[in-house]
Amino acid sequence: VQLVESGGGLVQAGGSLRLSCAASGFIFSNFDMGWFRQAPGKEREFVAVITYSGATTYYADSVKGRFTISRDNAKNTVSLQINSLEPEDTAVYYCNRARARRPTWVGAESWGQGTQVTVSS
Repeated sequence: VQLVESGGGLVQAGGSLRLSCAASGFIFSNFDMGWFRQAPGKEREFVAVITYSGATTYYADSVKGRFTISRDNAKNTVSLQINSLEPEDTAVYYCNRARARRPTWVGAESWGQGTQVTVSS
């Protein structure tokens, strides 16, 4: 399994970014995919999930209305459009296969190196 995240950067509050993840080593279209993030000194947390077909999406309350997850099963990619960025969104963002662990979602065992998003106030 290989997951390669890209698209992070340093942006001002209110700005936007588009994160991308290229996946390989598994049958991408069979798996729900998610974005997760880890801020300094905090545990990794669920951000957004899209089901294997792309029909359904789920978001953490803190990002609803600002983040949009999408996928392209033909290209084995999953993306995260992030708008209206806030300093609290500063974190390393990871993509991964996702599974439900009520009331949240968790990632599979193998993680990529992530992409850093830093939001200045």
